[in-house]
Amino acid sequence: MATDYMAEYEKWLNSSVLTEEERAELLAIKDDPKEIESRFYGPLEFGTAGLRGTMKVGLHHMNDYVVRHATQGFANVIAAEGDEAKTRGVAICMDCRLHNMDFARAAAEVMAGNGIHVRIFEDLRPTPELSFAVREYHCQAGINITASHNPKEYNGYKVYWEDGAQLPPQHADAIAEQLAKIDIFQDIRSMPYDDAVSAGLITVMGEECDERFMRNVMAMANDPKMVASVADDFKIVFTPFHGCGHKLVPLALRRMGMKHILCEPQQMVIDGNFPTVKSPNPENPEGFYLAIDLAKKNGATLIVGTDPDADRVGIMVRDGMGEYVPFTGNQTGALLCDYLIGAKQRAGTMPEQPAVLKSIVSSEMVREIAQRNDVTCFDTFTGFKFMAEKIGQFEQDHSYNAIFSFEESYGYMIGNYVRDKDAVTASMLIVEMACWYASQGMTLFDALNALYEKYGHFAEKTFNLVMPGLDGLAKMAALMARLREHPYQEIAGTKVAAFKDYRDGSVTDMATGKKGTMELSGSNVLRFELEDGTSFIVRPSGTEPKIKVYLLTRADSRVEADERIARYGAFVASMQE
Repeated sequence: MATDYMAEYEKWLNSSVLTEEERAELLAIKDDPKEIESRFYGPLEFGTAGLRGTMKVGLHHMNDYVVRHATQGFANVIAAEGDEAKTRGVAICMDCRLHNMDFARAAAEVMAGNGIHVRIFEDLRPTPELSFAVREYHCQAGINITASHNPKEYNGYKVYWEDGAQLPPQHADAIAEQLAKIDIFQDIRSMPYDDAVSAGLITVMGEECDERFMRNVMAMANDPKMVASVADDFKIVFTPFHGCGHKLVPLALRRMGMKHILCEPQQMVIDGNFPTVKSPNPENPEGFYLAIDLAKKNGATLIVGTDPDADRVGIMVRDGMGEYVPFTGNQTGALLCDYLIGAKQRAGTMPEQPAVLKSIVSSEMVREIAQRNDVTCFDTFTGFKFMAEKIGQFEQDHSYNAIFSFEESYGYMIGNYVRDKDAVTASMLIVEMACWYASQGMTLFDALNALYEKYGHFAEKTFNLVMPGLDGLAKMAALMARLREHPYQEIAGTKVAAFKDYRDGSVTDMATGKKGTMELSGSNVLRFELEDGTSFIVRPSGTEPKIKVYLLTRADSRVEADERIARYGAFVASMQE
């Protein structure tokens, strides 16, 4: 929704609620119309992932006023559910980012001002623990102040509903509708924090919730005896990248029986400036340089890194030459899927009608592993809220039992106590898996190669077509429209066999032009299935100004798989021309 940005700028500048410091920040840009436009041309868009943006004073950025405004809209939606919803209230959590406690307290004050009970964590906690708290304490909703793995300039506001999953689209739309009606300064009901604590409207959560969460995490361990058998010699390095994994991940590993957990000391320091890395994202191997040094000095077998809000996990594995190499989210997902199926079969804990879930852009290797082991594999749209929805559906109709859910972007969900990515549980199970392979005389590097030999040589790669600036969204929309109107007939010399549009659920046979439908629909994603079995998937990012292109292939050899990824990858570069 476009706004008269100069009028909005003047409104903010003249508001009596701004601090002197905030007013000075706005006065400093008075002669810079471009900067004024970028800050005030419209509000941050409220979607199913909530809000995310850089921290500056202005309508289109993350700051105290935008947080209070969003919270008032959310409070209206909760209040509309009735008095019971207000009593059940909201759990509030934050990660390590700058201003996080300020934003979390601001949200708590607004909820309390609307008569909604708040459970707020005493300080930073992993995202999965918020999802757990919403479920455990039967809250109506949850708020997490986090920008996940984004650079230090960013912050965000993630919203959860009573199932512990991120907000479904209808509730996100209801909040967005409220926000359009509420004035950012005039219409906010708030109660001072200490008054709300005295009135019993704010309760502070701490160790008791940690312990409840950890009991559930530890119940996911499959084979403690086996871990004990290798624990004397098995060394791992852990880094939380300055964030929320610093406490509970090492605790889970110790409780599982690990004896040698080397925590990277510089990155164990909680710091929203992320001083040791350009990007605190375990998807970027360059962030692991300090952990690699520590691993080499100590002869560690495995390196584990969690992102700032501890919902994603990345690993580095020692290869045949003794070097540490990164595994992709898809590779780790395939290994975990295969290991969990095997571990449950060995322990006799496999449930009836077992299922695994993966997003449509994640490796097809997981489907192959599941099906060969008599486990059903389901696809969902990108985002764990869709996986949570699917699991909720299983529970309602007493059909399947999900044993593992995963997304290629380093997110894994196991167990029934969280409905979001969970790096605490996943880190513990990755280490358990590495121990099991060590007990068989193998590293995870050996294990992955053995899986390729058994299930086929799968390969995947994700490309980002970045489209920044005010016209970025228009460029993204234009590219998607062009591909819908004129779908590729061939890509890098290989014919397209089928064209799938997940927006309307249509499937077009490119040889005959015949149209059919598929199960999934309602998301802005296009999929080109090529004659050699490769999938070429295009989708706009939900949180950043870029279009993502995913290549998924399977070949008879590693060389052939890599050649395809390189050839189709070269084609991706031409898409922005």
